[in-house]
Amino acid sequence: EVRTYLLIFWRSLKLAIISTVISLLMGYPMAYIMAQARPRVQKTMVTLIMIPMWMNFLIRTYAWMTILQDTGIFNGLLDLIGLGPVHIIGTEAAVVIGMVYDYLPHMVIPIYSVMAKMDNRLLEAAQDLGCNNVQVLRRVVWPLSLPGVFSGINMVLIPSISTFYISQKLGSTGTTMIGDVIESQFKTAYNPNLGAALSLVMMVLIF
Repeated sequence: EVRTYLLIFWRSLKLAIISTVISLLMGYPMAYIMAQARPRVQKTMVTLIMIPMWMNFLIRTYAWMTILQDTGIFNGLLDLIGLGPVHIIGTEAAVVIGMVYDYLPHMVIPIYSVMAKMDNRLLEAAQDLGCNNVQVLRRVVWPLSLPGVFSGINMVLIPSISTFYISQKLGSTGTTMIGDVIESQFKTAYNPNLGAALSLVMMVLIF
């Protein structure tokens, strides 16, 4: 039984890290584009990023169930272009997609907040000293944006590890995460002592 819990802990950590990395790879360019846009455009883009968060978390998850199921919208589009259906629902990929969608704004907003306060004169100075766009991004923008990056990673990684509803609805018994086990101890197994112990272990691992 201990080995089973360790495997679930490992799966939770693995999927959380994958979701965090994908969120960072998607969120960083989005934050940079937002920070470089005109003030009015920035406000519009921030609003567009935040709009999904105005909707109930459960509704968003159910929406992805409809999109990813075997007869859903995604497979319908694949059918139209002749690629055939792909089984995604009930897999780890579906769980990662759900977590990235739900937690991506938590990655974008902290990075954007740091980048928006960045002094553009530093970028101009780097270009005057011979840096091309890639070097400016690597030597100036990236180091200055690290506080936002670290904040975004924390805000995505921690809820991803402890999530349980996304893995229940988009995953299967093979994608059970530690949040699912903890919830089941309180709601179905009626073993709050084990649930509390697992919660403590998860909290220690997160720290």
